[in-house]
Amino acid sequence: MGCNRSWLIFPLFVLLISPVHGVTGYDPESLDVLIHQYAMKVQAKKRTGTSLKVPLPANFSGMEVSVVRLRSGHFWERGVNFSSFYIPPRVTPFPFVKRLSIVYQNLGNWSTLYYRVPDYSLVAPVVGFMAYDASNSSASGNQALKFNVLGDPILIKFPNLVTKGNPEILKCVELGPDGLVHFRNITNENTCITQGDGHFSVAVKNSGVDKNNRVWIWWVIGFGSAIFALVLLGVIGFTTFKLVRSERFRGMEAESENGVALDATSIGRSKIPSASMVRTRPALEQDYVP
Repeated sequence: MGCNRSWLIFPLFVLLISPVHGVTGYDPESLDVLIHQYAMKVQAKKRTGTSLKVPLPANFSGMEVSVVRLRSGHFWERGVNFSSFYIPPRVTPFPFVKRLSIVYQNLGNWSTLYYRVPDYSLVAPVVGFMAYDASNSSASGNQALKFNVLGDPILIKFPNLVTKGNPEILKCVELGPDGLVHFRNITNENTCITQGDGHFSVAVKNSGVDKNNRVWIWWVIGFGSAIFALVLLGVIGFTTFKLVRSERFRGMEAESENGVALDATSIGRSKIPSASMVRTRPALEQDYVP
Protein backbone atom coordinates (compact mmCIF):
# COMPACT_ATOMS: atom_id res chain seq x y z
CA MET A 1 0.00 0.00 0.00
CA GLY A 2 2.85 2.38 0.86
CA CYS A 3 4.50 1.64 -2.48
CA ASN A 4 1.35 2.67 -4.34
CA ARG A 5 1.22 6.00 -2.47
CA SER A 6 4.83 6.75 -3.40
CA TRP A 7 3.97 6.40 -7.07
CA LEU A 8 1.19 8.99 -6.63
CA ILE A 9 3.36 11.47 -4.73
CA PHE A 10 6.26 11.43 -7.21
CA PRO A 11 4.33 12.76 -10.25
CA LEU A 12 2.74 15.45 -8.05
CA PHE A 13 6.19 16.56 -6.86
CA VAL A 14 7.47 16.73 -10.44
CA LEU A 15 4.44 18.81 -11.46
CA LEU A 16 5.00 21.32 -8.63
CA ILE A 17 8.68 21.90 -9.36
CA SER A 18 8.28 22.06 -13.15
CA PRO A 19 7.96 25.48 -14.83
CA VAL A 20 4.65 26.48 -16.33
CA HIS A 21 4.76 25.90 -20.06
CA GLY A 22 2.32 26.97 -22.72
CA VAL A 23 1.91 26.02 -26.35
CA THR A 24 5.18 27.73 -27.31
CA GLY A 25 7.02 26.35 -24.23
CA TYR A 26 6.36 29.40 -22.01
CA ASP A 27 3.11 30.78 -20.63
CA PRO A 28 2.70 34.58 -21.07
CA GLU A 29 -0.17 34.78 -18.56
CA SER A 30 1.91 33.13 -15.83
CA LEU A 31 4.71 35.58 -16.59
CA ASP A 32 2.31 38.53 -16.20
CA VAL A 33 1.22 37.21 -12.80
CA LEU A 34 4.82 36.83 -11.67
CA ILE A 35 5.83 40.31 -12.84
CA HIS A 36 2.78 41.82 -11.14
CA GLN A 37 3.67 40.20 -7.83
CA TYR A 38 7.20 41.60 -7.89
CA ALA A 39 5.94 45.03 -8.96
CA MET A 40 3.48 45.21 -6.05
CA LYS A 41 6.24 44.35 -3.58
CA VAL A 42 8.45 47.16 -4.91
CA GLN A 43 5.83 49.91 -4.73
CA ALA A 44 4.25 48.78 -1.44
CA LYS A 45 5.93 51.53 0.61
CA LYS A 46 6.82 54.06 -2.08
CA ARG A 47 5.03 57.31 -2.79
CA THR A 48 2.65 57.95 -5.65
CA GLY A 49 3.99 59.33 -8.95
CA THR A 50 7.46 57.76 -8.80
CA SER A 51 8.55 55.31 -11.50
CA LEU A 52 10.37 52.37 -9.95
CA LYS A 53 12.47 49.67 -11.51
CA VAL A 54 11.33 46.16 -10.60
CA PRO A 55 14.12 43.62 -9.98
CA LEU A 56 13.35 40.10 -11.22
CA PRO A 57 15.01 36.78 -10.36
CA ALA A 58 18.34 36.08 -12.02
CA ASN A 59 16.85 33.46 -14.34
CA PHE A 60 14.82 36.24 -16.01
CA SER A 61 17.88 38.27 -16.93
CA GLY A 62 17.27 40.40 -20.00
CA MET A 63 13.76 41.56 -19.08
CA GLU A 64 13.08 45.15 -18.01
CA VAL A 65 10.15 45.88 -15.70
CA SER A 66 9.09 49.11 -14.01
CA VAL A 67 5.97 50.30 -12.19
CA VAL A 68 4.38 53.64 -11.34
CA ARG A 69 1.41 54.48 -9.09
CA LEU A 70 -0.81 57.40 -10.14
CA ARG A 71 -3.92 59.18 -8.94
CA SER A 72 -6.76 58.80 -11.42
CA GLY A 73 -7.32 62.57 -11.51
CA HIS A 74 -3.67 63.27 -12.34
CA PHE A 75 -3.72 60.46 -14.90
CA TRP A 76 -6.81 61.97 -16.57
CA GLU A 77 -5.33 65.47 -16.75
CA ARG A 78 -1.75 64.76 -17.79
CA GLY A 79 -1.49 61.19 -18.95
CA VAL A 80 1.88 59.49 -18.57
CA ASN A 81 5.02 59.08 -20.67
CA PHE A 82 6.17 55.64 -19.71
CA SER A 83 9.30 54.43 -21.52
CA SER A 84 8.09 53.14 -24.92
CA PHE A 85 4.48 54.13 -24.19
CA TYR A 86 2.81 57.49 -24.27
CA ILE A 87 -0.66 57.53 -22.73
CA PRO A 88 -2.26 60.91 -23.51
CA PRO A 89 -4.69 62.82 -21.26
CA ARG A 90 -8.41 62.04 -21.21
CA VAL A 91 -7.92 58.37 -20.42
CA THR A 92 -9.78 56.83 -17.48
CA PRO A 93 -9.43 53.42 -15.85
CA PHE A 94 -12.35 51.02 -15.98
CA PRO A 95 -13.74 50.25 -13.50
CA PHE A 96 -12.94 53.60 -11.92
CA VAL A 97 -10.49 53.60 -8.98
CA LYS A 98 -8.85 56.40 -6.97
CA ARG A 99 -5.33 55.18 -7.70
CA LEU A 100 -3.91 52.82 -10.25
CA SER A 101 -0.59 51.12 -10.89
CA ILE A 102 0.82 50.74 -14.40
CA VAL A 103 3.32 47.93 -14.86
CA TYR A 104 5.59 48.23 -17.90
CA GLN A 105 7.55 45.28 -19.27
CA ASN A 106 10.10 44.79 -22.02
CA LEU A 107 10.74 41.10 -22.64
CA GLY A 108 13.96 41.70 -24.57
CA ASN A 109 15.56 38.46 -25.74
CA TRP A 110 12.71 36.49 -24.14
CA SER A 111 10.18 37.88 -26.63
CA THR A 112 10.23 35.01 -29.13
CA LEU A 113 10.05 32.43 -26.34
CA TYR A 114 6.77 33.75 -24.98
CA TYR A 115 5.13 35.01 -28.16
CA ARG A 116 4.95 33.64 -31.70
CA VAL A 117 3.24 35.10 -34.77
CA PRO A 118 2.49 32.46 -37.44
CA ASP A 119 4.21 33.18 -40.78
CA TYR A 120 5.86 36.30 -39.29
CA SER A 121 9.14 37.10 -37.53
CA LEU A 122 9.42 39.62 -34.71
CA VAL A 123 11.91 42.41 -35.49
CA ALA A 124 11.41 44.28 -32.21
CA PRO A 125 11.16 43.18 -28.57
CA VAL A 126 7.74 42.56 -27.10
CA VAL A 127 6.72 45.42 -24.82
CA GLY A 128 3.58 45.65 -22.77
CA PHE A 129 1.78 47.49 -19.99
CA MET A 130 -0.96 46.44 -17.61
CA ALA A 131 -3.01 48.54 -15.19
CA TYR A 132 -4.09 47.42 -11.69
CA ASP A 133 -6.11 48.82 -8.83
CA ALA A 134 -3.80 50.55 -6.29
CA SER A 135 -6.37 52.39 -4.17
CA ASN A 136 -5.29 50.49 -1.06
CA SER A 137 -1.52 50.59 -0.69
CA SER A 138 -1.57 47.67 1.76
CA ALA A 139 -3.44 45.41 -0.68
CA SER A 140 -1.79 43.41 -3.42
CA GLY A 141 -3.85 45.14 -6.12
CA ASN A 142 -4.85 42.01 -8.01
CA GLN A 143 -7.77 43.60 -9.88
CA ALA A 144 -6.78 44.29 -13.47
CA LEU A 145 -8.12 47.45 -15.12
CA LYS A 146 -8.95 48.50 -18.66
CA PHE A 147 -8.77 51.94 -20.26
CA ASN A 148 -11.45 54.19 -21.73
CA VAL A 149 -9.67 56.36 -24.31
CA LEU A 150 -11.74 59.50 -24.94
CA GLY A 151 -9.05 61.55 -26.70
CA ASP A 152 -5.96 60.70 -28.71
CA PRO A 153 -4.88 57.04 -28.98
CA ILE A 154 -2.07 55.45 -26.99
CA LEU A 155 1.30 55.44 -28.79
CA ILE A 156 3.95 52.71 -28.63
CA LYS A 157 7.36 53.77 -29.97
CA PHE A 158 10.13 51.49 -31.21
CA PRO A 159 13.07 53.92 -31.57
CA ASN A 160 15.76 51.28 -32.11
CA LEU A 161 13.87 49.48 -34.86
CA VAL A 162 16.13 48.66 -37.82
CA THR A 163 14.20 48.48 -41.11
CA LYS A 164 15.65 46.62 -44.07
CA GLY A 165 14.20 47.32 -47.48
CA ASN A 166 10.66 48.62 -47.77
CA PRO A 167 9.29 49.77 -44.38
CA GLU A 168 5.75 49.13 -45.60
CA ILE A 169 6.23 45.40 -45.03
CA LEU A 170 6.45 46.03 -41.27
CA LYS A 171 3.31 45.44 -39.25
CA CYS A 172 2.38 46.40 -35.71
CA VAL A 173 1.12 43.35 -33.86
CA GLU A 174 -1.02 43.29 -30.74
CA LEU A 175 -0.43 39.99 -28.96
CA GLY A 176 -3.48 38.79 -27.09
CA PRO A 177 -4.20 35.70 -24.99
CA ASP A 178 -4.43 32.22 -26.54
CA GLY A 179 -2.27 33.28 -29.50
CA LEU A 180 -4.71 35.94 -30.71
CA VAL A 181 -2.96 38.49 -32.98
CA HIS A 182 -4.16 41.82 -34.38
CA PHE A 183 -2.23 43.55 -37.18
CA ARG A 184 -2.04 47.31 -37.74
CA ASN A 185 0.01 49.56 -39.99
CA ILE A 186 3.12 51.18 -38.54
CA THR A 187 3.71 54.93 -38.90
CA ASN A 188 6.77 56.58 -40.40
CA GLU A 189 8.13 57.28 -36.92
CA ASN A 190 8.19 53.54 -36.08
CA THR A 191 5.16 54.05 -33.85
CA CYS A 192 2.17 51.80 -33.26
CA ILE A 193 -1.27 52.94 -32.14
CA THR A 194 -3.61 51.21 -29.71
CA GLN A 195 -6.74 51.90 -27.68
CA GLY A 196 -5.88 49.80 -24.64
CA ASP A 197 -3.33 47.87 -22.67
CA GLY A 198 -1.64 44.64 -23.74
CA HIS A 199 1.55 43.40 -25.40
CA PHE A 200 2.90 44.78 -28.65
CA SER A 201 5.73 44.31 -31.13
CA VAL A 202 6.65 44.76 -34.80
CA ALA A 203 6.74 41.84 -37.22
CA VAL A 204 7.63 41.16 -40.84
CA LYS A 205 6.22 38.37 -42.99
CA ASN A 206 8.60 35.51 -43.69
CA SER A 207 9.94 35.45 -47.25
CA GLY A 208 8.93 31.83 -47.88
CA VAL A 209 5.29 32.50 -47.01
CA ASP A 210 4.50 34.51 -50.15
CA LYS A 211 6.20 31.92 -52.33
CA ASN A 212 4.22 29.09 -50.76
CA ASN A 213 1.02 31.10 -51.11
CA ARG A 214 1.69 31.70 -54.79
CA VAL A 215 2.36 27.99 -55.39
CA TRP A 216 -0.85 27.11 -53.56
CA ILE A 217 -2.82 29.66 -55.62
CA TRP A 218 -1.46 28.23 -58.88
CA TRP A 219 -2.40 24.73 -57.75
CA VAL A 220 -5.93 25.92 -57.01
CA ILE A 221 -6.17 27.70 -60.37
CA GLY A 222 -4.90 24.63 -62.25
CA PHE A 223 -7.18 22.24 -60.39
CA GLY A 224 -10.17 24.53 -60.90
CA SER A 225 -9.41 24.89 -64.61
CA ALA A 226 -9.20 21.10 -65.01
CA ILE A 227 -12.57 20.64 -63.29
CA PHE A 228 -14.13 23.39 -65.42
CA ALA A 229 -12.77 21.76 -68.61
CA LEU A 230 -14.19 18.36 -67.62
CA VAL A 231 -17.58 19.88 -66.84
CA LEU A 232 -17.56 21.79 -70.14
CA LEU A 233 -16.68 18.63 -72.10
CA GLY A 234 -19.45 16.76 -70.33
CA VAL A 235 -22.00 19.44 -71.20
CA ILE A 236 -20.85 19.50 -74.86
CA GLY A 237 -21.00 15.70 -75.08
CA PHE A 238 -24.45 15.51 -73.53
CA THR A 239 -25.75 18.28 -75.83
CA THR A 240 -24.31 16.54 -78.90
CA PHE A 241 -25.89 13.24 -77.86
CA LYS A 242 -29.29 14.93 -77.47
CA LEU A 243 -29.03 16.58 -80.89
CA VAL A 244 -28.03 13.34 -82.64
CA ARG A 245 -30.87 11.44 -81.00
CA SER A 246 -33.36 14.16 -81.93
CA GLU A 247 -32.24 14.06 -85.58
CA ARG A 248 -32.59 10.28 -85.59
CA PHE A 249 -36.12 10.48 -84.21
CA ARG A 250 -37.04 13.06 -86.83
CA GLY A 251 -35.78 10.77 -89.61
CA MET A 252 -37.81 7.90 -88.26
CA GLU A 253 -40.93 10.07 -88.08
CA ALA A 254 -40.43 11.19 -91.70
CA GLU A 255 -40.16 7.59 -92.87
CA SER A 256 -43.29 6.64 -90.96
CA GLU A 257 -45.26 9.46 -92.58
CA ASN A 258 -44.39 8.11 -96.05
CA GLY A 259 -45.72 4.68 -95.20
CA VAL A 260 -49.19 3.40 -94.35
CA ALA A 261 -50.69 4.93 -91.30
CA LEU A 262 -51.55 2.37 -88.66
CA ASP A 263 -53.59 2.71 -85.58
CA ALA A 264 -51.95 2.38 -82.19
CA THR A 265 -53.05 -0.06 -79.52
CA SER A 266 -52.06 0.37 -75.87
CA ILE A 267 -50.75 -2.68 -74.04
CA GLY A 268 -49.90 -1.73 -70.52
CA ARG A 269 -47.76 1.38 -70.73
CA SER A 270 -46.55 0.67 -74.27
CA LYS A 271 -48.21 1.52 -77.58
CA ILE A 272 -47.80 -0.75 -80.60
CA PRO A 273 -49.14 -0.29 -84.16
CA SER A 274 -52.20 -2.31 -85.18
CA ALA A 275 -54.17 -2.67 -88.45
CA SER A 276 -57.68 -1.28 -88.22
CA MET A 277 -58.98 -3.22 -91.23
CA VAL A 278 -57.98 -5.92 -93.67
CA ARG A 279 -57.27 -4.62 -97.15
CA THR A 280 -58.26 -7.76 -99.20
CA ARG A 281 -61.44 -9.49 -98.23
CA PRO A 282 -61.34 -13.28 -98.48
CA ALA A 283 -63.20 -14.82 -101.47
CA LEU A 284 -63.91 -18.39 -102.49
CA GLU A 285 -62.24 -19.62 -105.66
CA GLN A 286 -65.40 -21.52 -106.73
CA ASP A 287 -69.02 -20.56 -106.39
CA TYR A 288 -70.00 -24.16 -105.85
CA VAL A 289 -71.34 -24.81 -102.43
CA PRO A 290 -72.09 -28.45 -101.52
